[in-house]
Amino acid sequence: MAERPTTNWRKGVAEEASKVAVGALDPDCACMGELFPAELLLETDAVLGAFEAELPTLADGDDARVFAAVERVVLALNAVNEAHDECAFETEEREQLCAYIDEALTEQGIDVAALTARSGLGRHELTDRWRDW
Repeated sequence: MAERPTTNWRKGVAEEASKVAVGALDPDCACMGELFPAELLLETDAVLGAFEAELPTLADGDDARVFAAVERVVLALNAVNEAHDECAFETEEREQLCAYIDEALTEQGIDVAALTARSGLGRHELTDRWRDW
């Protein structure tokens, strides 16, 4: 299964907390906990979990169903972002979320490049239609 971006975000928070705890990082310089508060991580994981649960039903590769699943996950991530004052997902996080969606679909046997091409899109435009973050 594609690794959720939240896994890496949690690792970053934990690593930074460890550095602060041993005095290797000044607490005033610590920012990971602010960037990735527990509530944001839980909300994002809930959205990604729902998407993952839907993935096996997309194995037939029906374009409309795949795009509908992408739309649902992106709109749900939009809601998470809105709940966090439109700043939950910065550039790097956006890229990680988009890569995760692509990889998760690919692991289900969906040819994302062909899927997007059939709709006149480039592969990296998979989420653009609905994405506000």
